[in-house]
Amino acid sequence: MKKIIKSILTISVLFFTAQQLSAQKVVVGREVETTDDGKMLLGNQLKAKFLEAPYSDWYVKEHDEYALDQKAISELKKDKINSYSITVFMGTWCEDSHRDFPRLMKILEEVKYPESKLTIIAVNRKKESPTGDEVRYNIQKVPTIILERYGKEVGRIIEMPTTGYIERDLVEILKKDDQSVIKEIFNK
Repeated sequence: MKKIIKSILTISVLFFTAQQLSAQKVVVGREVETTDDGKMLLGNQLKAKFLEAPYSDWYVKEHDEYALDQKAISELKKDKINSYSITVFMGTWCEDSHRDFPRLMKILEEVKYPESKLTIIAVNRKKESPTGDEVRYNIQKVPTIILERYGKEVGRIIEMPTTGYIERDLVEILKKDDQSVIKEIFNK
């Protein structure tokens, strides 16, 4: 009798675990139609979605016309930006996102950043996404670019880069992170 009860409990636990996992699937590439803004991306996105109309109208132009700061690009490669995870919150309705998101993508292409380590989350005008990630990251403005290492945030660029160049701001974030690691080693 104990074996039967144990088996039923095990099967039940496995069943409910499977249900939970399937319920946590993230929809990628969601597009909604709005009265004020027309088509809008919402939630997790892949870079390829921005090459489709109507997003390609602003994405391709800004991406192709942006002149990279090659010195900063070299620094990003040297400082191993590829060892960081990047999460970007942006709005397809937002002019700052229209400018800086394509520039960020061009920078990441240049440093051969792995797309698997990049999370793109499109939000609505209220800065909300279907998954609620904006709450966890305390998103107030878009675009917001967040760098994380080992699951810990090391820096972010909010709305527009302070240096005027995303790649230069990224270099500054990596340099600060390097300094904090050095301090951590020597303070122990």
